[in-house]
Amino acid sequence: MSTAKKSPPILCISSGKGGVGKTTFSVNLATALAQRDVKTLLIDGDLGLGNVDVVLGIQVDHTIRETVENGLDPASIIIEVQKNLFVLPASSGVPEMTGLSHENQLLLSSVLEKIITDFDLVLVDTAAGIGASVLWFNKWASANIIIITPDPTSLTDGYALMKVLASRQGKKGFQLVVNNVKSKAEALNTFTNMAKVLSQFLQETPTYLGPLPKDTKVIQAIRSQTPFLLSAPDCPAARAIHLIANQLLKQAGLQGA
Repeated sequence: MSTAKKSPPILCISSGKGGVGKTTFSVNLATALAQRDVKTLLIDGDLGLGNVDVVLGIQVDHTIRETVENGLDPASIIIEVQKNLFVLPASSGVPEMTGLSHENQLLLSSVLEKIITDFDLVLVDTAAGIGASVLWFNKWASANIIIITPDPTSLTDGYALMKVLASRQGKKGFQLVVNNVKSKAEALNTFTNMAKVLSQFLQETPTYLGPLPKDTKVIQAIRSQTPFLLSAPDCPAARAIHLIANQLLKQAGLQGA
């Protein structure tokens, strides 16, 4: 008698606003996990403006859209990027996909639940903001990672996203990454200020996953469509990603993987 496969941890990576480095973080975190022999699925959850494939420089023939609209087997869409790193790509330039009707949410949940059991860990890179697909993916996930920067608009929008997730879905235990910082002190100060606001208004105590420093190697890697973990493995940003990956693996009970 066969036993059902257990669903892996699902880590949802979101941000209140665009342009904070969320997709770059997601791609490089997935790369770091794969390097540790953790079989990782990166789902491009930006259903209307997917760009994980662009950041990775990979060719996409089919997307999640065809699964939702045409019933295409999602397993046939998955792209193996490198050893232990797989991507489920999203469509681009299809605004109606961002709405995700209730019927499509149920369908998406059904197909994703079937394919994720083949992986050790699942990452979802959502769209920015508080659209229907963002809220759905965060509800589906077992952990919620929010990317913020010291920029006031990022902080305001990041708080707004967490407020919606907490009030509408009862989400707690947000994990924060502070990107694009000049120093560890700036990052810690940014996190501390956000934590005070979350504690005061949402009675929420977030976890600090760590900082991601400003790094010219990151810009170069984005332009060359290569994860900076591969193009500049010893750069400050790469070292920061590895520290965050270690924390997340420990949380997921996969530290020895």
